[in-house]
Amino acid sequence: NSLKNVGLGANDYIVIKGRPCKVVEASTSSTGKRGHAICKFVGIDIFTSRKLEDIVPSSHNCDVPHVNHTDYELIDISEDGFVSLLTDNGSTKDDVKLPTNEALLTQLKDGFAEGKDIVVSFMSAMGEEQLYSMKEV
Repeated sequence: NSLKNVGLGANDYIVIKGRPCKVVEASTSSTGKRGHAICKFVGIDIFTSRKLEDIVPSSHNCDVPHVNHTDYELIDISEDGFVSLLTDNGSTKDDVKLPTNEALLTQLKDGFAEGKDIVVSFMSAMGEEQLYSMKEV
């Protein structure tokens, strides 16, 4: 069945097993003559990249996480695994851990060591946050 029948589609966000996920697959199916339709969601946890699945009756509501995306200028990388970021209002945000993605981590450290001006993209949802991409400006 089409994703439109479900109301949530690929690249939408949904909470599966208490985790914020990006929907990669959504479908509906009927359980028979008198049965209720069910919805199956497959999502990728936006912080751990783990694949999660959930099956719910179509009459039930689904929780959708509020996901914020923000860009910050990189000021510093500390020895203890954190970055210092400049916010829009001129204050600093110093509680963001370095990314666990090796390619992004290398790109970030190399760019910073070369003195490049770097803007990082930051995502937060459900009390968690993560640096997920960067670009040179």
